[in-house]
Amino acid sequence: MSSEPTAPPRPLLRSLLFVPGNRTTAWLPKARAAGADAVILDLEDAVPEGERTAALQQVADAVTQRATQGTALFVRIPPLDGWATADELRSLCGPGLTGIVLPKVTGPDDVRIADRLLGWSEREHGLPKNHFALLPILESSAALRDAHSCASAAARVAYLGAVTGAGGDVERAVGYRWSPSGAETHALRARVLLDVRAAGTPHPVAGLWTRIGDLDGLRAFAEQNRALGYAGMMAIHPSHVPVLNQVFAPGPDELARAARLIAVMEEAQARGVGAVTFDGEMVDEGMAATARTLLARQT
Repeated sequence: MSSEPTAPPRPLLRSLLFVPGNRTTAWLPKARAAGADAVILDLEDAVPEGERTAALQQVADAVTQRATQGTALFVRIPPLDGWATADELRSLCGPGLTGIVLPKVTGPDDVRIADRLLGWSEREHGLPKNHFALLPILESSAALRDAHSCASAAARVAYLGAVTGAGGDVERAVGYRWSPSGAETHALRARVLLDVRAAGTPHPVAGLWTRIGDLDGLRAFAEQNRALGYAGMMAIHPSHVPVLNQVFAPGPDELARAARLIAVMEEAQARGVGAVTFDGEMVDEGMAATARTLLARQT
């Protein structure tokens, strides 16, 4: 991990919904009403060049007006390849900003540059170190290969994973042919997940599902990502949010089973027994610890 000071606890985000920056004023209330855990105001590919100035103003106003509680608010900036983008980032950094989504990451140096700029902005605004979270998007084969180094490059990296939408930069960089089953990216998503978990990233997130009306396909893809170990997904349409929120949250039966398992293990440990049979399975303290983690995420 980075030698920088430890970042503050970050909330688990099941759904991170993109909103085009030039539609912020009209669409941000709808995104919040959809129940998204986080909104990403997009100043990169979603904004036509002729509308960039107006979009930047809308996004800046939204950050200024946001309360410190409620829906998390991220901004996806253009790649940090010049002073103009650095100035944009600085203009957006205020107490209402949860974090920055950094696109087109090619390696850990990109993450370090963003980390340094965010640190300067924190000092400028009198905010604590690592107040702003960072979500790098790995969109080159080199960055995906170096996912562990990218995740380790800054303590503020709290959300990171493989983003494997149809026809995007990652498909072009890696050369796979996208399919709804996700079979061609399963190994990639699993490998990146292991890298970012090993680096200490608390909440790995995946994405994207670009078929707006195919909610069954979205659910299957989200369930696959949750089974791999991802904590949430990015989304492009409000109708996707309820599906993601449901998939990436344990259901009542899962929570009830975890509580029962803990109770059985505590009773066994009180009797000096380390392993017992529970629902036809052998369980021990390792399983109880996993159950406690599951319950803790819901509090």
